[in-house]
Parts: sequence; structure tokens; C-alpha cells
Amino acid sequence: MITPLLVAIDGGNSKTDVVVVGPDGGVLATFRGGGFRPYEIGEAAAVEVIASAVAAALDRAGAAPGALVTHVAAYLANADLPEEEERLTRALMARGWSRTTRVGNDTFALLRAGASKGWGIAVVCGAGINCLGVGPDGRTSRFPALGPHTGDWGGGMQLGDLALWNAVRGEDGRGPRTALTSAVAAHFDVAAAVDVGLALHSGELGAERLLELTPVLLDVAAGGDTVAVSVVDRLADEVTALGTVALRRLGLLQTPVEVVLGGGVLTARYPLLMTGIERRYAERAPHAELVVSDAPPILGAALLGLDEIGATPETYAALRAALTES
Repeated sequence: MITPLLVAIDGGNSKTDVVVVGPDGGVLATFRGGGFRPYEIGEAAAVEVIASAVAAALDRAGAAPGALVTHVAAYLANADLPEEEERLTRALMARGWSRTTRVGNDTFALLRAGASKGWGIAVVCGAGINCLGVGPDGRTSRFPALGPHTGDWGGGMQLGDLALWNAVRGEDGRGPRTALTSAVAAHFDVAAAVDVGLALHSGELGAERLLELTPVLLDVAAGGDTVAVSVVDRLADEVTALGTVALRRLGLLQTPVEVVLGGGVLTARYPLLMTGIERRYAERAPHAELVVSDAPPILGAALLGLDEIGATPETYAALRAALTES
């Protein structure tokens, strides 16, 4: 039986990854649980999802019963406001796993994993979209990222919704004809795009299935479809707007700085989208260096955990090697 050094948690919309780190930085165990979706199932139930994943990971690691882990580092999608982070920190501390606990938004983990200097800008586009800026002096720039009612646009769910919206309107004549109509119908193996909307309405299809239409949209755009291209262009604008606003707030527009791009939509590196993002940053923030992060999101959470406890360089090296080896 051992006492782990660190438990790191990456909580996303679709899954929660947990890694248990040993005193030397080696990985003792990993576990993947369900998604962290407090907006859907309530905060208490969402914390239970994390708790069950942590318990399973500690069991796999052979952790000593009742022993306190040095630190828990949890970086979660849908922990969007400072007061939510504080409340979740208290909820995880109450589990009695560790001496100290820190909860933050998952953009902090993306930035930590992808930025070589430990500061810069992170823009994530997965199921949702968000941005974080951290200056060299530690100042931060954040957005509420709660959806359209806080000014947000983009993310896989919204892109999928737009793919279906345009497909149906192109089908019934309310909108321009588009290849999305046949592509959406084919993806779900139905006769018409509107059948997908009807299946969502009846509950035959869950709303989360809209995420499947994001790659459909991007593939149709790659074929030159005008309607799909217009959506991809708008996404490139949004990814650029988020980053440049964060740079401006921190006074970094004239400073060489890394802009780390993460989340499934961006790490897929669709050429049309990436070319649009690169061109817009070159125009609006020419000193920015775009970095697409290939590191697993859990790496950033674990590195931030080591930062909190003042780990040795050897511990960092061992952990990074363990979590990035193929």
C-alpha cells in the first residue's frame, strides 16, 4: 500500500479522466468515468461522477486506506465562474481525499500543457467554446462561457445544431440549397434531414447526438459548399476574436505570445478552419504564435497539481513522459 502524491482530474462534457501520480512522478493508475455535466444533472450529481472515478482510480493504484493524498488538482469544463470553482473546491475537499485541493476551469489545464512559458492564451473548442489569457505577471482574462446568453458562439454542440438547421431549411426552401441536407440525412441513415429534427423532438435521438454533425459540417465545407463554408468562417472569426480580446485586455497585442488551441474541433486540424484562423491572427495579432496542443488534457491538470506542491524537476519530467508516451 502506498500514499500517492497527486490525484489529477480532467472533467469534460463527455468523460472524466483521473490519473493517480506516485511520489516519483510515475503514473500509478488511470480511470475514465462519465462526463462532468452539472448544467444537466445538477452539481451534486456531477460531483458524484467525479467521486466515483477518483475512488476507482485510487483503488486501482493500491492507495493505502484512509491515507491523505498530498494534493487533488481538478480542472473541469463547466466550472466557468470563480464562485463555481470555489464551491466545487469545497465539495471535493469534503471528500477527505487530500490535504489540499484546487479546482479550476479546463482552459487553465490546456494552457499549462501547451504553453512553453507557462503563460499565454488558450482557446478551447470542443463541445463548447472558451478562452483564457494569463499574462507573464499572472493577471488573467476570462469569459463567462455560459452560452449564447453570455455572448458565446461556437463549440461542437452549436455547430451541430447549425448544420441541422441549415440542412432542414435548404431542404424545405426556407434557406439556400446546401449539401448539408443530404449529408445530415445520410449520417443518421434517414430519408430527409427534417427526420433528424423530428427524432430529436420525440426523444428518439438525444441532443448530445448533435455533436456528431460537427465533422459532417466541416467535411461538407471542405467540399466548397457555400453554406457550410460560411459557418466555418464564422468559427474562425470567433476563435480569433476570443484570443485577440484576451491579448488586448492583458496588453499583449504587441508582445510575442503563444496562443494554444485545444479541444476536439481544433485539434482535428481541418485545413479550411485552420487556414482561416491563421490568416485572421496574422492580420489582427501578428505577434501571436499559434500552437495546437496535442498533449492529453489530463497532462495540464497534473502539471498544475505539481506546481501547487512545489515538485522537483525530476518529478515533472517523469510525469510528462508517462502521460505523453504513445
